[in-house]
Amino acid sequence: MKKLKDILFKIAIEAVNGTTDVKINNIAFDSRKVEERTLFIAQKGLLFDGHNFIDNAIENGGVAIICEVFPKVLQKNIAYIQVKNSDEALAEIASNYYDNPSGKLKLIGVTGTNGKTTIATLLYKLFKDAGFKSGLLSTIKIMVDGEEFKATHTTPDSITINQYLHKMVNQGVSYCFMEVSSHGIHQKRTSGLEFDGGVFTNLTHDHLDYHNSFATYRDVKKNFFDHLPKSAFALVNIDDKNGEFMLQNTNAQKYTYALKTVADYKGRIIENQFDGLLLNINDQEVYTKLIGNFNAYNLLAIYATADLLGMEKLEALRLISMLKTVDGRFQYAISKSDITAIIDYAHTPDALKNVLETINSIRSQNEQVITVVGCGGDRDKDKRPKMGNIASTLSNQVIFTSDNPRSEDPDTIIRDIEAGVLTENFRKTISITDRKQAIKTACKIAVKGDIILIAGKGHETYQIIGNIRSDFDDFKIVNELLTEMNK
Repeated sequence: MKKLKDILFKIAIEAVNGTTDVKINNIAFDSRKVEERTLFIAQKGLLFDGHNFIDNAIENGGVAIICEVFPKVLQKNIAYIQVKNSDEALAEIASNYYDNPSGKLKLIGVTGTNGKTTIATLLYKLFKDAGFKSGLLSTIKIMVDGEEFKATHTTPDSITINQYLHKMVNQGVSYCFMEVSSHGIHQKRTSGLEFDGGVFTNLTHDHLDYHNSFATYRDVKKNFFDHLPKSAFALVNIDDKNGEFMLQNTNAQKYTYALKTVADYKGRIIENQFDGLLLNINDQEVYTKLIGNFNAYNLLAIYATADLLGMEKLEALRLISMLKTVDGRFQYAISKSDITAIIDYAHTPDALKNVLETINSIRSQNEQVITVVGCGGDRDKDKRPKMGNIASTLSNQVIFTSDNPRSEDPDTIIRDIEAGVLTENFRKTISITDRKQAIKTACKIAVKGDIILIAGKGHETYQIIGNIRSDFDDFKIVNELLTEMNK
């Protein structure tokens, strides 16, 4: 139990009504999670305004309220704290409530459009393999020194972040690697955290339904680097034109990595095959089990981060050579008929282009590339025709299908994707709304040596149609279908 006044450290308070000497044993921003002696933080969200639930929070046991606007009626024996920005206040309060755990370990944030999950996850694995107690906050899962917890967002809410960081500190974790999304930065979920390093991967078309413009999306990412302290490092992919932009105002120590240009960490692909990459990193060769140019960038970022955190260079290369692909990231199965199925999370135009170009650069050209792809509903519509154009241009056959249509009509989404297909490529495309049937059709079309790419969902083990969330695992389904073909 803590005193309210103790967890208001660093909070820009505009007004107070009541005493801050009150005892608090819980913090919450959801009134349904309020219990006895809870501090409730009222946030203005996209769909709901927490200020409308202040009375509910008090009824459930709330004794103190953080808000941007005082309610018209102030209840007795309740402490009301007015702040300018509830999101920012929540982040600082969560950090204070859990004894500022981010300052008690090395916290590295990874941001960018593509590569966040792979880099964060493989850094976690690398440091764990090196014998360090490590933590992970990612899209796929949360790891606390080998103990796994389910993840619900790319960047969790501020309370969840600090709960897990606190748990990591209590279990002696030394390093935590965290995906930092544009949503998380914009909604101040990372405020109050003490980062020891930040990694920028790349910036391409994504989340414009939320940010409205590419410039806004870019500036939000930059904000993360602008707030890194002098003691931290800022590591950026300088081959991406936005890499230098990310470094402009940061106080952190600046480092770069690249395949194409001069950089602090320079890589060169020597061999690129389906069984792995042979890379030269700063004049040292390393063989890895990961595949493709995009993974060469990911591995460069991993090596650079390990080096900047003080790991011995040859040890880092040795451990990199042992790393395996992350679930749903260029994950593949091969049938006895020599049909290769690749599952990848590619859900942006650039990610899809990278995966297909990688496949085309490795294959012998005597086989077909059959792509199964869709786009999520209630999300950025502008990328749909671009996805359709890329898939139909870089594949021999394309099946457009559902991803997570959510509240949208899946057939409407598919028509949006088809709108990007050039006239000469229409003959390559068919549309099958049912995703399982689309995957089954791809398996039936495929002959010996062909490659099936199933893009968009990757590690996800569910599909959302309307308000119904059902079990759906691309990798499991294609494995079962390929196994049946072998009987």
